[in-house]
Amino acid sequence: MSRRVVITGLGAVSGLGVGAGALWEGMCAGRSALRPITRFDASGFRSRLASEVEAFSAKDLVPKGYRKAVKVMARDVELAVGAAREAVADAGLITRSTLDLEADPASVSSMTIPSARMGCHIGAGLISAEADELTAAMATSRTSAGTFDLQQWGKSGMENLTPLWMLKYLPNMVACHVTIIHGACGPSNTITCAEASGILSIGESLRVIERDEAELCFCGGSESKLNLMGLLRMDIAGRLAPTGDETDGTRILKPFDRTSAGTLMGEGAGLLLLESRDSAMKRGHKVHAEIIGFGAGHSGRRPIYVGQAGVPKDFDLTAADEGFLSAIQNAMDDAKVKPDEIDAIVTLGSGHAGTDLGEAGALRQAFGDRLASVPLAFMGPAIGNCMAGAGGLLAVLGAMVVEKQTLPARINTGHAASGLMAGPGPSAPMRVNRVLVASSSLSGQNAALVMSPGS
Repeated sequence: MSRRVVITGLGAVSGLGVGAGALWEGMCAGRSALRPITRFDASGFRSRLASEVEAFSAKDLVPKGYRKAVKVMARDVELAVGAAREAVADAGLITRSTLDLEADPASVSSMTIPSARMGCHIGAGLISAEADELTAAMATSRTSAGTFDLQQWGKSGMENLTPLWMLKYLPNMVACHVTIIHGACGPSNTITCAEASGILSIGESLRVIERDEAELCFCGGSESKLNLMGLLRMDIAGRLAPTGDETDGTRILKPFDRTSAGTLMGEGAGLLLLESRDSAMKRGHKVHAEIIGFGAGHSGRRPIYVGQAGVPKDFDLTAADEGFLSAIQNAMDDAKVKPDEIDAIVTLGSGHAGTDLGEAGALRQAFGDRLASVPLAFMGPAIGNCMAGAGGLLAVLGAMVVEKQTLPARINTGHAASGLMAGPGPSAPMRVNRVLVASSSLSGQNAALVMSPGS
């Protein structure tokens, strides 16, 4: 695996806006998109703050001949389609989406990268059905007394779902629509491992390009849990912080603070275009960063304490999340770098105390006393926990830290655990030769990347 792999396209859709530039500017300015939920009536929930993508529709972003397909796109898919479009534009590519195939079908030959040499690996979540669609069909399966009849539902109620209903909510539909729109016919896969999904997908694209099975890959993650079913699942899992009448999410979500009441949800997508360095150099396009290492690990006994937001008083503050530790050590080994060569760390900072403290323990074990001088960058207080979209957005942020040689501002109204450079602070320039991007997840998977400046 001697082929070098670089990042030539960055695409992001988040509560801070559309485009990697909007994410970067918002993060550097210390802005937060955590505010009262407006996409649906959340008044019955304990957690009523989230990060929403405002005034966004994929209908405005897809080729004219593909607009009808937006009707069968779940919100998660639309976010990914938007991020992919931004990444393609950033990379200066000609793909199927930019060609008028109706006028000239043969124009597909003018794509920058041949279809068979473009892959796609995108992290996704368990896409929640829209309540209005589902309940409209369920209402036809009521008894004369007005109660729901499961037998009636199986006999005829399901037939009242909209045509192609299932195809709207399958997790692999995220990658499906991106590949169709851009004509990517190479290796493709979907990974569903919660917050780690995006980085795991980037790792798969990295290996595919390294072994010369593709020249370029779309990769990252996308998800929205800002719907009735998505928010309910996270609340039942004990992940969400109760918000009461608070309107400022930064007062609720406190990264690496053992007293933090929990996390807050966000929706978003972060997609990168990974490309062989030879291909990028041949077409003379700019390189945001190079991926020099990837690692993964699984937490068999993760100290997350599902069902409670905080952690017990006797919780060992030095306990390491074993899977998270394995992932970052594997990534550094793959990159052939030592802990003292890492200049900055990018992670989620979810605000879920058990998760954050497990990550902190792993970082302490990996970096030792030096950890106190390695700055952390995290996006939890800015855009919340975007689940499968989080890893991709973290990778976008990490690449921009390397490219801009700048650390974004940190928002933290809590008290970060000792030994971490995670307190509040403004954006500041700094020399970055190696950055570690890492994410744990609700499901126990962990993934990490090491990035360096592209050359």
